[in-house]
Amino acid sequence: MTMINCPVCESTQTKPFLLRNHVPVHQNIVFDHQEHAVDMVRGELSLFLCNQCGFVFNASFDDTKLNYSSMYNNIQEYSSTFHQYTDELVDRILNNLPHASSTIVEVGCGKGHFLNKLFTRNQAIKGYGFDPSYEGDEILHEGRLVFMKDFYGPSYEHIQADVVICRHVIEHIQQPVELLATIREALRNSPNARVYFETPCVEWIFRNTVVWDFFYEHCSYFSIPSLTMTFERAGYQVERYQHVFQGQYLWFEAVVDHTGPKGQRFIDPASVLALADQYLIRENMMKERWATALEHALTEGDVAVWGAGAKGVTFANLFDPLNKKITCYVDLNPSKQGRFLPGSGHPILHYHSLRSEKIRYVFLMNPNYREEVEALIKEHQLCPTLVDLGKE
Repeated sequence: MTMINCPVCESTQTKPFLLRNHVPVHQNIVFDHQEHAVDMVRGELSLFLCNQCGFVFNASFDDTKLNYSSMYNNIQEYSSTFHQYTDELVDRILNNLPHASSTIVEVGCGKGHFLNKLFTRNQAIKGYGFDPSYEGDEILHEGRLVFMKDFYGPSYEHIQADVVICRHVIEHIQQPVELLATIREALRNSPNARVYFETPCVEWIFRNTVVWDFFYEHCSYFSIPSLTMTFERAGYQVERYQHVFQGQYLWFEAVVDHTGPKGQRFIDPASVLALADQYLIRENMMKERWATALEHALTEGDVAVWGAGAKGVTFANLFDPLNKKITCYVDLNPSKQGRFLPGSGHPILHYHSLRSEKIRYVFLMNPNYREEVEALIKEHQLCPTLVDLGKE
């Protein structure tokens, strides 16, 4: 068998973990035409688990299949739940600035929503957003915020950064140590910069057997041990980490380590490996359970799914890939409404359509949004019964 080294710790102690064929390579591209959604580019999800550090990675990942064009849309701020969560992140960052007029850099800023929220709340900070796919005005907030359609790296070492933020980027990167090392090189003249990273937590996926949370766009899945090792191998000192967003994400805070190269520190991944074993035991049982739940719901009426993001797309392509069972998807993002889900081609609608479509059940993809969705259903006097897929 071909030996595959771990991209984080370089160990050869890796083993196949999960295989899914013919999966959509994008979860957050929406299509204007159903046939284009169905005919989208596919790839192979061939996940390996490292026994040395607990890192999970897609050994078959091919970034040439990806196209982060204007069709890509992963904005979650239309949800009051997520909006409240990012408000808390903004408070966390602004309350810990080294000085009033700090310079903030965001790596992989997307369409700039998070930076705009930061700069709206604080009139003294200045900074830059880096993303090759950024679209919009390049200078905002009276010149305090500049967007660069480029990758952040050593060519920008002249920027005196006090804070570097990188949210939901590293999970898209095949060689995460290289990403962090590149950022460190850009901080050559910013020795005291604080570095903040946020990424999905594979421990949460394992613990809750979230079978629809493994997908092609994410080629790297981190636990506390593996992300700690990633930072240390790239030349950082991790100062703080915690689970956030009710455990679904990891939040890491680090600084550049100025003490020089050191030997690789062993970080025990035993708890992560145990969770992975537990996941493998339960995955097929969970898939059978939700396939049965879907079939049972269909005997009583039409079914919709709430959430046309990554979880929803993966759910569709696991349980209704030919678009024969689920009537529609519901999403609060207006840019997705009236379009079609990647891979399966399900229509994406506004929640008002739940009435006209005569939906009996709505499957909820993410338990964090339960209270918000229940409130919307009650406020607008919609009839469907909500089924929380995050509950046993």
